Amino acid sequence: MQASVTPRHPLARLTADEIDVARQIITAGGLVTDSTRFAYLGLAEPSKDEVLAYTPGTPIDRRVRAVLLDVATGAAHVVIASLTKGTVEQVEPIDTRTQGQPAIMDDDLITVDEIVKSDPEWVAAMAKRGLTDLDKIRPCPLSPGEFGFPGEEGRRLLRVLSFVQNRPEDHPWAHPVDGVVAYVDLIERKVVKLIDHRVLPVPQREHNHDDPAYTGPPRTTLKPLDIVQPEGPSFTVDGDEISWDHWRLRIGFDAREGLVLYQIRYVDNGRERPIIYRASVGEMVVPYGDPSPTRFWQSYFDIGEYLIGQQVNSLELGCDCLGEIYYFDAVLPTTRGEPRVVKNAICLHEEDFGVLWKHTDIFTGSSEVRRQRRLVVSYFATIGNYDYGFYWYFYLDGTIQLEVKATGVIFTAPHIPGNPYASQITDEIAGPFHQHLYNVRLDMMVDGLTNAVEEIDAVRVRTGPGNEYGNAFTRSVTRLRRESEAVRDAHPGASRVWKIINPNSRNAVGQPVGYALIPQGGPLLLADEGSSVRRRGAFATHHLWVTRYHPDERYPAGEFINANPGGAGLPAYVAQDRSIDGEDIVVWHTFGITHFPRPEDWPVMPVDCCGFTLKPIGFFDRNPALDLPAVTSTHCRPGHHGSGHAGHEHGRHDGGHAHAGPEHGGHEHGGHEHGGHEHSGHEHS
Repeated sequence: MQASVTPRHPLARLTADEIDVARQIITAGGLVTDSTRFAYLGLAEPSKDEVLAYTPGTPIDRRVRAVLLDVATGAAHVVIASLTKGTVEQVEPIDTRTQGQPAIMDDDLITVDEIVKSDPEWVAAMAKRGLTDLDKIRPCPLSPGEFGFPGEEGRRLLRVLSFVQNRPEDHPWAHPVDGVVAYVDLIERKVVKLIDHRVLPVPQREHNHDDPAYTGPPRTTLKPLDIVQPEGPSFTVDGDEISWDHWRLRIGFDAREGLVLYQIRYVDNGRERPIIYRASVGEMVVPYGDPSPTRFWQSYFDIGEYLIGQQVNSLELGCDCLGEIYYFDAVLPTTRGEPRVVKNAICLHEEDFGVLWKHTDIFTGSSEVRRQRRLVVSYFATIGNYDYGFYWYFYLDGTIQLEVKATGVIFTAPHIPGNPYASQITDEIAGPFHQHLYNVRLDMMVDGLTNAVEEIDAVRVRTGPGNEYGNAFTRSVTRLRRESEAVRDAHPGASRVWKIINPNSRNAVGQPVGYALIPQGGPLLLADEGSSVRRRGAFATHHLWVTRYHPDERYPAGEFINANPGGAGLPAYVAQDRSIDGEDIVVWHTFGITHFPRPEDWPVMPVDCCGFTLKPIGFFDRNPALDLPAVTSTHCRPGHHGSGHAGHEHGRHDGGHAHAGPEHGGHEHGGHEHGGHEHSGHEHS
């Protein structure tokens, strides 16, 4: 069995036909039974050399990588299959005692519900809390972490907290059942341990953010705001390839990582100059700070444990995205290895971003202004209570940004007076303290594969000879030459940046071309040095890691983070202490937010944003946006200084994902449609 569609590029996203063929090949290889589940299936990317050497017509060996789990025995394997040859090429068992477990699957939600509600001890614990109608209880399958507890080695476990849902329209997050947690073995299908620490009152009042009886009547003070591009957008799309102004890039979408960007480059005077070969958010961790016996283990790796790409939303025009939109569907595997299509999973649009440059000259009398614009590539995913938006921005001046927007509903607990590890949100509800920490993997390629990193700090100069009046300051530049030297932290007081340069490519003044990674510099992982989450999520203990490129080093916390004892991922990568000076390198950057929940975060949280910037420093010989035309809008005419709406900036909006009306939530999943192909096209708000 071979794939029926010949891909246009080695990195082309898997089609529904290819996922079908992959399942058939793996089944024909005798690797699939009734109890086999596809915990993951995705493109096995060709080597970087193969991709960079590719020209249209070059033969491509399309391969997939699958993680198979037998839910009857717990046995797990990694399988590599060639779609081109129709053969299974590699099968490797996963040692779940030392390597960790495959990711948590959607099926586990149903399994957990059945298991705990059949357990007499759990049912009795609920009854102690006055909860006898089991149909109203919503057990949540939560990743277990890894603490070396006897008897847990190699087991496929979940730890289960619960909530009450009074009726189908009631959001259960307002009714946490605390003080009791079930440890569930998914393979043996039983509760192996129940901790019933203390009985706490279950909050009773409903707080439904989509109920007008709770929210009150909609405000009427805002008039319509339309984003209009009468001549259409400035970007073009050819398959997965996007062209916009001087930017060129390719999109991918992975069941684990979500949106992946490939071969980001800038056309400079007719020459395509590479900047990044591959960019993705490789991992994130959400560690909680409540040390109670029923919550100490809470730390969720939403990418490696829950496969954030599988949780992608189907976006709604006018709600999630405004303006002239181009959508890409996502084709993803089900746990049975069948394709499902999520409509409108990726949003592509451009938006005005205010003034780019401006000057009114006192000598010549000239007055010039140019407006900034950015291309936005984004998607949203829902992981239980939280929703995450990932927005990549590309600007006219060569700047690249990633912004992550966290929203949704905070994970709740009953309010306990004096609790130092949670904020009081209502008279009944508390929000435990936690962090959202992300790590982006940037396979850099600044003007080629020979790159290096310099750490640049602002430095105060003491008063003395040559600085008699004490006004001087300068900067220090430190080359990071080996992996052991490149485990670094941000220093906002020194305006620290990390400049990725190409020593073999020089600009007009003879300096190496470069891009600076500008961090936000927030707190890193706050858990103590000896904690389990620090061992497992070591990537979140530093803002910067730099490694020598290796194709197998994909994930910041390692391949199988679910129930992994720790030490995998970046600590293991940098332990090799390879040279990173003038090499093919990968830059890993950790950023995020520390969340002390506010009453204003309830019952649904306004977006909390974090991210980073990549800014050209010496990559161009001058301002690359000098050739932008003057603004031609009828609202901006030379000599026109009228009052009213002509003085406003038009078209500016926040990320293109504005809420247009109460009828759309923008969080619909595409369902399990089989055999569909990519649906994309332009739509207007």
